[in-house]
Amino acid sequence: MTTRLIIVPGWRDSGPGHWQSLWAEQLQGAERVTQDDWVAPTRRAWVGSLEKLILSRLEPVVIAAHSLGCIAVAHLGPEAAARVAGALLVAPADPERRSVLHDFAPVPYAPLPYRSIVVASSNDPFCPVRLAGAYARAWGSEFVRMQNAGHINIDSGHGDWPLGLALLQSLTDTPGQRPALRDSIETSTSP
Repeated sequence: MTTRLIIVPGWRDSGPGHWQSLWAEQLQGAERVTQDDWVAPTRRAWVGSLEKLILSRLEPVVIAAHSLGCIAVAHLGPEAAARVAGALLVAPADPERRSVLHDFAPVPYAPLPYRSIVVASSNDPFCPVRLAGAYARAWGSEFVRMQNAGHINIDSGHGDWPLGLALLQSLTDTPGQRPALRDSIETSTSP
């Protein structure tokens, strides 16, 4: 069975040129969760929107989350989590460091019931790499530590992010389940 890619942005959304925005445009069947309030997030609203989207899909989902989106994924209830086939959790946030994110604390420290990969940077200004590593251990995630990659966003030079796409594709068991480029992109890049 094929999977559906769900993109979960973090606080203040992921703008144009961010790897999440590019994937939403380029990957066939990709869907982006929308939130009513990107600036003053509440855990109940954010997790509720994500759960609603996951449960509305017939196929299992693979998640590509960034920053606070990673923490929202960790808060998923059991029914929605059971529909997740895998998750790429990039540059998780530390909700205890910023008062506007406190509603997402405490971060769950329980194993996730699906395969997951946490990617963190040695110099992320929003979450120390040691904390991201602690999340990965608690969640049972594979851990990828990037050197001096900032918050792994457009500001740190991660627009088109091939490593991230490769990690995302590694979350599926067979090539048929991997996210494919949209036809319009494939056609425009053909010789």
